[in-house]
Amino acid sequence: MAISHSEHLLLIDTPEGQKNMAYQLWQPVDNAPERVVVCVHGLTRNGHDFDFLAPELASDAIVICPDVLGRGNSERMQDAAVYGYPLYLQQMIQLLAFIKSEYSPAQLDWVGTSMGGLIGMMLAATPAEQLPLTIHRLVLNDVGYFIPFASLQRIGAYVGKQQRFNSLPEVEVYLRDIAKPFGPLTDEQWRHLALYGSEPSGGQLTLRYDTAIAQAFNDVHADIDLSPVWSLVQQPVLLTRGKDSDLLLAETAQLMAQQNNVTLIEFAGVGHAPMFMAADQIDAVKQFLR
Repeated sequence: MAISHSEHLLLIDTPEGQKNMAYQLWQPVDNAPERVVVCVHGLTRNGHDFDFLAPELASDAIVICPDVLGRGNSERMQDAAVYGYPLYLQQMIQLLAFIKSEYSPAQLDWVGTSMGGLIGMMLAATPAEQLPLTIHRLVLNDVGYFIPFASLQRIGAYVGKQQRFNSLPEVEVYLRDIAKPFGPLTDEQWRHLALYGSEPSGGQLTLRYDTAIAQAFNDVHADIDLSPVWSLVQQPVLLTRGKDSDLLLAETAQLMAQQNNVTLIEFAGVGHAPMFMAADQIDAVKQFLR
């Protein structure tokens, strides 16, 4: 089946006025599906992380992969203090309103990696009358209601540092090291992450996100427990976990999987987080959403 792919901008109202949010759009050429899947990336990543998963899902769905503000091709915020989940939730609620007006889907599904999963969890826990569209099925990729402080310290240690590179291969070498927990990706996949995870800056390359997003880590000094939010999630949930993950602990995943609405799948040789680029990871998501 022929799949079309394009990038678009959507104006989002923020505390600093309107900002452009970029998103990747994948859809079948010959029919108009009644289902929309929104795929949202992790903390420092962008919508191109789903370039391997999205075309597989787009055979029978419209797939939208946004860049959260401050990442990818979306605009940056001037005040670093604005970065945080209140901003991201409002951004995604506006995206849902756009999806409703543009596509009027019969069903909306959500795939979220790490930060994107937390946004999805919060939206899934929000009363339906407060949302333009409600989530039907939710994929939480390597994130749960409990986040250990040690994992946040590990991430915070590199997020706020401005890295500069002289070439794309240098970016790839850096990512292969810092993102080793992503698992055994192919050379093509590492090149893909380097290409879309970097941007020109002053004759060199930098990573394609605003390092000011790290300021949010300054206010975190302990484990994060979102069990009150999680308790409100009633939708069918696919919980995917890298077996070596330090962010979604095995005991947290097992407790979550005790609920009747949760299916847990773990991937060996992977930490935080599975990238949904390997065939077995893609198949797990496809089977759950279909």
